[in-house]
Amino acid sequence: MMNTWTFQHRFWSVVTGAEIPLDSEIEGGLMIPHPNGIVIHPQSKIGPNCLIFQQVTLGTRGDSGAPIIGGRVDIGAGARVLGDVVIRDYSKIGANALVLSSFPEGSVLVGIPARRVGLTKKARPRKLRSRTRFAAGQN
Repeated sequence: MMNTWTFQHRFWSVVTGAEIPLDSEIEGGLMIPHPNGIVIHPQSKIGPNCLIFQQVTLGTRGDSGAPIIGGRVDIGAGARVLGDVVIRDYSKIGANALVLSSFPEGSVLVGIPARRVGLTKKARPRKLRSRTRFAAGQN
């Protein structure tokens, strides 16, 4: 006899076309605006507040492990993240990118294979301003 969770999972997998296993480690706030064609490996880990578009695959390459996605990572439509890679917080992966290696926090990744082309605004170092200037009203 199939339990309720398994039945609901199979039902929504058919309706949405997404294959997201019940035992995946997904933290809160995951947003999937268009779930069709998404495939997530059961050993993949997804951090909080991520955005995943349609046709994304998070999977393995042969015998290697599954990807680890940090918090607030955006993954564009059709992107593939394969193998034992770590994508750090605040990164963005462009549409149809093929990610085969790990990247640091705040990376903007594009291409096949993916390469880093910049930093997200959140990861850029901020210029420090003097507090005395603002205290004196000299904005």
